[in-house]
Amino acid sequence: MNLEYGPEYEDFRAEVIDFCKEYEGISFENTSSKNISRSEWQKILIEKGFIARAIPKEYGGFGGETDIIKSRIIATEFSKAKIPGGMGGQGIDMLVPTLLEWGTEDQKQQYIQPTLHGEMIWCQGYSEPNAGSDLASLQTKGELKDGNWVINGQKIWTSTAQYSQMMFCLVRTEPQAPKHSGISFILIPMDTPGIEIRPLVDMTLNAGFNEVFFTDVTVPEGNIVGKRGDGWSVANSVLGHERGSLADPNATMNRLNTLINMMKEETIDGRRLIDIPSYRDRLMQVQGKVMANQAHSLRLLSSKINPGQNVKLGGMIQKLVGTELRHEMEALAIDVLGEIGTLYEETPRLKENGSFQFHYMYFLGLIIGGGTNQIQKNIISERGLGMPKEPKVQEAS
Repeated sequence: MNLEYGPEYEDFRAEVIDFCKEYEGISFENTSSKNISRSEWQKILIEKGFIARAIPKEYGGFGGETDIIKSRIIATEFSKAKIPGGMGGQGIDMLVPTLLEWGTEDQKQQYIQPTLHGEMIWCQGYSEPNAGSDLASLQTKGELKDGNWVINGQKIWTSTAQYSQMMFCLVRTEPQAPKHSGISFILIPMDTPGIEIRPLVDMTLNAGFNEVFFTDVTVPEGNIVGKRGDGWSVANSVLGHERGSLADPNATMNRLNTLINMMKEETIDGRRLIDIPSYRDRLMQVQGKVMANQAHSLRLLSSKINPGQNVKLGGMIQKLVGTELRHEMEALAIDVLGEIGTLYEETPRLKENGSFQFHYMYFLGLIIGGGTNQIQKNIISERGLGMPKEPKVQEAS
């Protein structure tokens, strides 16, 4: 079996390797001569076609064709060279592909390029205090008055709201319709009068989430994406992209390489961590899972060139396996570091600036966030494997 990619792809690999050598040591901090802003780096990657490859030029992308092999080569060589990838997040990973599918031409022109280039940050207004796993029970209300949506209500667990210029938000606009049919998908500028943001400190000790309150928040009627009352369909497109972005396989591979390098450098009683059999055995188990995760991600990527494939369940599997894998990987790093692995916040003995401890807590949260893994398992078993639905709990009479 010949597993070589062929001359065209090897030439492309050489191009990527040369690029990585040119930008070796690049930093987003003022710590090196190769300091650059994230938005500048983003634009360089887009111009080379290393990200936003299949997004049309008129919307700020590279304007090329989807090529899953080139995507894999880029991810592999960036990982080897420790070159940072492009920006992601709720705007780039979730909203941009949704606008390409559902947005008007004006919305695409107005929002996609500044979002791709890191000039417009987005947050997601989905969950509410009484509408988490049962998202369709949301009660934030939108009324159309004199050509504007007037919005009242509350959202919770809103990541990056305190930094964002825009929010894509689910709002109940048809109160008499069935709960899945009465929701609209509305774009809201975060500097609109009537918006209040209250930070929520999470278990990483950062204010990663926020509560957002709306009091007579007024936005133009044209800020709706899709038709009035069709927001649930638009939201499901976003959720599909979200599940694939919460545990990016390429980031997982980068993280594995960081762990391997750390285990080669750190020692106990003169022995490298990677030479201790029990640690090496656990590392190889994680490495095997990462390789399987990479193979699954290729299947999801292939759906972009084979539109007939239904990979919705595949995206759920990606989120389920990917978040638990990242949590397992960060736990391994903490375990092998021993007492140093228990350190947190600022101390000179921290390894990798405490990123292992931070991501251990962060991915524990993501196992719950973005659709809990327990519910993901139910959906996969029922819709994917055809197993009986979970019994409903009967209310006491």
